[in-house]
Amino acid sequence: MSDSEQSEPTSPSRFPARADLVQVGRGLLMGGADIIPGVSGGTVALILGIYQRLITAISHCDARLFQMLLRREWSAAARHLDLRFIIPLGIGILTGVVSLASLMHYLLDYHLQLTLSLFFGLILASSFLVAQMVQRWTVLNVLAFIVSTIGVYILVGEHSIKPPEGNLYVFFCGMIAICAMILPGISGALILILLGKYHDVTGLLKTIPRELLKGNIDWNGLLTVLVFVLGCLLGLILFSKVLRWLLHNHHTLTMAVLCGLMVGSLRRIWPFKVDVTPYTSDQTPEMVPFKHRIYENIWPESFGGMFWSSIALIVVAALLVWGLDRLSQKYAMHDSSEM
Repeated sequence: MSDSEQSEPTSPSRFPARADLVQVGRGLLMGGADIIPGVSGGTVALILGIYQRLITAISHCDARLFQMLLRREWSAAARHLDLRFIIPLGIGILTGVVSLASLMHYLLDYHLQLTLSLFFGLILASSFLVAQMVQRWTVLNVLAFIVSTIGVYILVGEHSIKPPEGNLYVFFCGMIAICAMILPGISGALILILLGKYHDVTGLLKTIPRELLKGNIDWNGLLTVLVFVLGCLLGLILFSKVLRWLLHNHHTLTMAVLCGLMVGSLRRIWPFKVDVTPYTSDQTPEMVPFKHRIYENIWPESFGGMFWSSIALIVVAALLVWGLDRLSQKYAMHDSSEM
């Protein structure tokens, strides 16, 4: 990407503060999208017209950068990484993630069915959009879709193995989720749901800032968040190059697999569930953390107000994804060749 492509249309050299605020605002929108399963931060970056610049900056974590750092060429390294763009954007993304994580954590705890309905609509619509990115549904692509759908469907079953505990697994989750966050069409939050860590991560992002304001420091929570962030950084550096190679050389097959992953994951977020947690006589559902509760999918048994509210949210969420995709096509020329 040329220097002219990386410069702001409003001449950031003349208005640096305003340009930085613009990037922070863009980051807020991306961060807010990344925390919602089914909405991709990559799609928002496309709509905002900064996707190519973002991917280019990430891909510049390369040997040339390390050579500059070894030679202590700090200014050249900063320009190579496009730090003037990355730092304010990163601040905005972090702020958006933290601010919305608290809300999503609360909604999962106290409004599970309606929240899952929103997620279901978002991911269902996104899966159709990803399917449209498969240029030809050959036998191989169809098989890849079916295998990935069935595999994920079994993996996220109600009685599947609980995710491992410990920071090593959190590190792994960060590495995988960040790759989805930069892909248009697939959400990093969805990956965290599949890996069983979405509620944990949003919970930490909710409680740590609140405790810090009270003067309390949750060292274990801070360590977990740090490990997750380090996993994200390593995933960006390593997997972003792999993903770009896959999308460039095997784009159709990759999108078919991603589509199957999204369709299979709908089992996990089916909004109509029944709580089958074996509570003790002195327990209520509110006393048991969300991640320790056991739910089973059911077909709706009644068609009252809650049912129609869920259906309405599914439709609204699907329309939201469709609208975002239309915007990305209109303003950012949503094209697989740019990935």
